[in-house]
Amino acid sequence: MSILIIFENKDSKPWEKALKDKLPNTSIEVYPNVKDSTAVDFVICWKPKARILEQFPNVKVIQSVGASIDHIINSQNISKNTVITRIIDKQLSSDMWEFLLAVVLSEIKNIPIYIAQQKATIWKQHQYQSIHNTTIAILGLGSIGGLVAENFADLGFKVKGWSTSKKEISTIQSFVGEHEFEEFLEKSNFLINLLPLTKETEGILNSKMLQKLTKGTFLINVGRGEHLIDEDLIQLIDDSHLSGALLDVFNEEPLPKNHPFWKHPKIQITPHVASLTNIKSAINQVTENYVRFINNQELLNTVSIKKGY
Repeated sequence: MSILIIFENKDSKPWEKALKDKLPNTSIEVYPNVKDSTAVDFVICWKPKARILEQFPNVKVIQSVGASIDHIINSQNISKNTVITRIIDKQLSSDMWEFLLAVVLSEIKNIPIYIAQQKATIWKQHQYQSIHNTTIAILGLGSIGGLVAENFADLGFKVKGWSTSKKEISTIQSFVGEHEFEEFLEKSNFLINLLPLTKETEGILNSKMLQKLTKGTFLINVGRGEHLIDEDLIQLIDDSHLSGALLDVFNEEPLPKNHPFWKHPKIQITPHVASLTNIKSAINQVTENYVRFINNQELLNTVSIKKGY
């Protein structure tokens, strides 16, 4: 039995050290340095290359080191007997909330406008919005989306959320399913995407959908890059239907240097930093799952391969 770390575009060394400290009697290897591929039964992943897990025929558990698992199920042939788990961390949710709050407050108080004016030596005042007259629509009310929605509402924002199943959050207006989707999109100042990436949600942020938003809505995408049709967003901003966007996730990461998002005056980009996994807290979930696995116990935070979350 052994644990294998397979990371792409992520430093494996801190995870390797933390695992060895927590599990000193366990064989822990980092791809591609594997002594015996048949001995690997527990894999820790982040964005593994396509079909790479086929090299390890006895894998029983695939542990994502983030809250998402689409980077695994969309690139691998997963056996029906394999369990996939993810990280659910209060710190992850809190970090996401703080990031989104910073973006929304910056926008309603015109900070990006004043930064641009400073560069152009322009002194001009603009009307601003207040919290109590700002409506935030949140796509996705899972563990992170639910917390974000509640926290915005607690500060006095008007908040509504949409999900595929009914969520009972007393402080927000909840919409569910396709028949309530268009109503959800109406009369909002911000649309925040926190959906998981599935076959049903891929490309959901497209021209047809975004045109149903109230003119002047600001888009914040912290879900997945594959949710967004890039060209449609640019067109709707250039047509002044959307006031702008903050994007933290992209179809290709790192974002290519020739991508038009880099230089668009109404699109802000951040390098997938809205919520970063904290090794110190996440390592406890990973090691507990391994201990549960070797003791034939139910694992923490398992996901449905069929649903994709």
